[in-house]
Amino acid sequence: MADPESLRQVVHSRAPLSTWFGIVLLFALFGVIVLAVIGPAPRGSDYEETRAKKRMENLKASRDDATKALTTYGWIDKNKGVARIPITRAMELTIAQLAQQKPAPAGPIATPEPQAPPASASPAPAGSPQPGAARASVSHPAQAPASPPPPAGQSSPGSPSPAPAKTP
Repeated sequence: MADPESLRQVVHSRAPLSTWFGIVLLFALFGVIVLAVIGPAPRGSDYEETRAKKRMENLKASRDDATKALTTYGWIDKNKGVARIPITRAMELTIAQLAQQKPAPAGPIATPEPQAPPASASPAPAGSPQPGAARASVSHPAQAPASPPPPAGQSSPGSPSPAPAKTP
């Protein structure tokens, strides 16, 4: 039988050089196989390039449509008689139309009278603000009234009378 001391040496001895060389060769072989499979595969994708080309074509088409709509004559709705004219011609017509008009004098600025807050069925607690109180108490120093408000029931000429019972 083998000596126990020699068995201990065999168990604790280092692997021979040929074993390490075989492991390194296996890793190298695996690397070569991976490179052979992945190497010829294309690195980029044509998908993004085709999407970019389509986006550029769509952008060009929409810009061409917008340019055509702004620079040519055409019918919007022929049955109703609505037509499209070039923007430069529309600006010329608008300037000519405004040049013929005299500016109208400005009327007095009418400020709407604050409305009384609506009476609620249940009184609000003492600590909570009234719904209409916050809006009625806010004043803007930059917007001083140009003239005193007209008496109730009368409206100044040229100013629209406030519609009752319409609150925002």
